[in-house]
Amino acid sequence: MKACRNLIALIIIGTLTACAHMNPHPMDMTQAVQSATTKADHENLAKHYEDTAKQMQAKVLEHKKMLEKYQDNAAAYGRQAADLESHCRNLISSYEEAERANLSLAEIHRKMVLEAK
Repeated sequence: MKACRNLIALIIIGTLTACAHMNPHPMDMTQAVQSATTKADHENLAKHYEDTAKQMQAKVLEHKKMLEKYQDNAAAYGRQAADLESHCRNLISSYEEAERANLSLAEIHRKMVLEAK
């Protein structure tokens, strides 16, 4: 029974670790930013950053739900409960940071829309 719980915990940790990989920008953002000169370019970048911020917010909510489940069922996870909770908190913090950064970039590009030709 204990071995089964440990195996389940390892699977969960592996799954959460896979979720931790954040590459919210599938396109070459360096190229997109460097070549942005028109209002449309900056508008597209602003929208991209806003969309990415929404994705990060969804991840925050997802991990807050997981954290709540781990807290509510801590006994079922044994000694790993604290590690799982800590992992969720770290992911929540990372996704919140990514959300803020993307919103900040979106705001900058919205301002550039007003200044662009």
